[in-house]
Amino acid sequence: MKLKDIQVLNEKETRGGFGEGIHEIGKENENVVVLTADLAGSLKLGPFIKDFPNRFVQVGIAEANMIGIAAGMTIGGKIPYTTTFANFSTGRVYDQIRQSVAYSDKNVKICASHAGLTLGEDGATHQILEDIGLMKMLPGMTVIVPCDFNQTKAATKAIAAHQGPVYLRFGRPKWPNFTKEDGSDFVIGKAQQLSEGTDVTIFACGHMVWKAIEAGRILEDKGISVELINLHTIKPLDEAAIIASLSKTKCAVTVEEHNIIGGMGDAVAQVAARHIPVPIEYIGTNDTFGESGKPNELLTKYGLDTPFIVAAAEKVMARKK
Repeated sequence: MKLKDIQVLNEKETRGGFGEGIHEIGKENENVVVLTADLAGSLKLGPFIKDFPNRFVQVGIAEANMIGIAAGMTIGGKIPYTTTFANFSTGRVYDQIRQSVAYSDKNVKICASHAGLTLGEDGATHQILEDIGLMKMLPGMTVIVPCDFNQTKAATKAIAAHQGPVYLRFGRPKWPNFTKEDGSDFVIGKAQQLSEGTDVTIFACGHMVWKAIEAGRILEDKGISVELINLHTIKPLDEAAIIASLSKTKCAVTVEEHNIIGGMGDAVAQVAARHIPVPIEYIGTNDTFGESGKPNELLTKYGLDTPFIVAAAEKVMARKK
């Protein structure tokens, strides 16, 4: 498939995909329960609360308590989904997640909205850019960063059947929605290949997958053969897909709405270093906090927008030569 052939179905918030997914899986699995820290509206929980009021817990602004309650619920066979902003889902409660969830291998699904620079006007205090690194370092933690509404919905439903702790990261703004509506192109731990190419591989996750598609189209128009891979599951990482792609293209660009220190790019680079050392360029924030602004303006200011991906691809191909 060529990247120009990918069709945008509509623009929807990835958090809306979570809301629909949690409502549907709630109908299918009576053990699914939802907890929130005063953010039911922001996490689109209205339909779930209406249909399953006895399986919903409003904890209030007490995120650490929410994690503890969720861990306890798993002992009785429940599948708790905790919901709040990504900053409060991780940084604020890291000790509770480490001790009560990860160390104890509890079946808690930590669902985190409003992640990254595209949170926009709420600014640096809320735009967490370190959470992927924090969570992927925890033993046994699965880390998933879906790219659009449909994929977020699919991931939300899939993690109910996955045994063990999960961190699911998604965002606030409306964003191009282009993956399959039925979610059949999403499998936990299996990378999604969006195009085949031989000149350069672009690995991306989350909102940045669409930016990578835009960049890939520009590169294709220049006669460059682009292999684009959506690494929606950061852990467990699809190492076989990474190795297979790098064996063809011999260079890569990693694109993420996260600090390049400790993020998806570092995970890809570790695989490359062990198996097939190649030049890699990183697109992401570089050891910095964000600031208040419009989502796309912030992506441009911090070097994450489409032209930067194009430039990084051209640079890494030159390094390969």
